[in-house]
Amino acid sequence: MSAIYILCLEDEPEVLDNVVRDLGEFEDTFPIEAAGSVQEARKIVADLTVRGDRVGVILCDHIMPGEDGVSFLVELADREETVATRKILLTAQAGLESTIEAINKAHLHYYVAKPWKKAELVQIVKAQMTEYVLGQESDIRPFLGVLDSERLASAIRQKGLLTDE
Repeated sequence: MSAIYILCLEDEPEVLDNVVRDLGEFEDTFPIEAAGSVQEARKIVADLTVRGDRVGVILCDHIMPGEDGVSFLVELADREETVATRKILLTAQAGLESTIEAINKAHLHYYVAKPWKKAELVQIVKAQMTEYVLGQESDIRPFLGVLDSERLASAIRQKGLLTDE
């Protein structure tokens, strides 16, 4: 079975460290990769794809040196291997135009304003990864202890894999 990753893209090292730390509870099931630039994130996605692994959720800042985060999210939405990736814009500086582009062209799934609250960020990532797993995995049972167990159990019952008895 291929691994499903969480990718965090943020150019400020301190902020990136905080995001990765806040999502640490997912690490055993969903390895976390951190990138400080779009170029680095692009390489991580390429390396994961070559290995047969996938990015289930990406948390991406918008304003970065070089390429901006929204453009990268649009790129991911256009690629077959990442079209299903759940995209979260985590930023303090995206203007209305960039946000609209992220929603319309990158198929943004969630917008989180900085500064964030850890519990809220964890809930958002859990919900988005649950959506990814429900849409991409045939056997969702291994994720019951980590993701939204009610939604997963309901899906398992609907598929006839589990009963209430």
